[in-house]
Amino acid sequence: MTTDNTNIAANGGKSCPAGGAHEIEHRVWADMKRWLSPALRFVVPIGCSVALVWWLFSKANFHDMVQVLHHNVQYGYLLLLMFFNGMSYVFRARRWGLQLDGVGVHVPFTTLCVSIFGAYALNLLMSGVGEAWRCIFISRRSGVSLSRVVGTDVGDRSSDGVCVIFLLLLTLLVAHKDIDLFIQHYAIGRDVVKFADNPWMWACVALGVSLLFWLVHIFRNYKFMKKVDGCAHDIWVGFKVIFTMPHKWLYFWLTIGIWGCYYLQNWVCFPGFPFTKFLMGADYCYGLLPGLVACLFVSMSMAIPSSGGLGPWNLAMMFALSLYGIGQTEAAAFAMLLWAAQALIQVLLGIFSLIYIMITDKKRKCATAKP
Repeated sequence: MTTDNTNIAANGGKSCPAGGAHEIEHRVWADMKRWLSPALRFVVPIGCSVALVWWLFSKANFHDMVQVLHHNVQYGYLLLLMFFNGMSYVFRARRWGLQLDGVGVHVPFTTLCVSIFGAYALNLLMSGVGEAWRCIFISRRSGVSLSRVVGTDVGDRSSDGVCVIFLLLLTLLVAHKDIDLFIQHYAIGRDVVKFADNPWMWACVALGVSLLFWLVHIFRNYKFMKKVDGCAHDIWVGFKVIFTMPHKWLYFWLTIGIWGCYYLQNWVCFPGFPFTKFLMGADYCYGLLPGLVACLFVSMSMAIPSSGGLGPWNLAMMFALSLYGIGQTEAAAFAMLLWAAQALIQVLLGIFSLIYIMITDKKRKCATAKP
């Protein structure tokens, strides 16, 4: 009797089958997940950016930062930053094209550039949305399965992960004194070392991986798992093409070009600020070591979800500069201005992408409409 009354109440006063209440509950939960998931993907990056920027300004006075930027700053160097930043996207587009060609997806170079430009512009709004958009865009333009394109994107980002590891090892080798200073001077550095040395942490990682494999094995015959397996296969095909495609050496040199641009876009700005100009002296290997440390720090900061790196990127640059005696206000001003210059070129290239897509879509529709 109680169940019947519950079903009647849940159905607006009308009688419904015994399972009706459960169906309504399921639909409500599905609707909640549909709205909650995008909300979390939006709120978490924005929240991280807001919290970290607030922390940044709590350490450095905004008025003082503005005053610093008004004295003897040579803004022309920011044009070099924007040039190298833009070239890194061009190199990335060409490199991604090699992977796509390897899985039989042939896309014009201009379209690839537009996909990269648009992806970085969209990442300013929400972390990760740009990666999803560029895969969907190329999938629709080429007419191939999305999961295969996603596989090449996974391979693209995996290459970046390898580069960050190499950058870490290189920095530990040639700039170990600076890294030691970071560990000794900042609590976050000491916490990272303690975390990495904790055997319980590695035991939990191993347990988590083992549990994942066990669950996959248990549910391998279920319908949803077969769908997941099919998508995973397509992703693997797109990923492994890195090892089987032709022009591997070109892929390697394009990777060097991407990361060379990432390095140079910060390094070329050192002479443009009175408080970083001394880093270009012989004592600091003409800025090469500070540039390497800064490149490592900001690269690792991108693992934190944020809107275009705002917050984590700035703090990472501040940490790097502080190792060379640069004050918090000056470091914050330097980091904020460099991030703003990168955001500007991303917005401009994003606008170009939007115009290109609008024009080409119109041409495609006209071509389709012709008898």
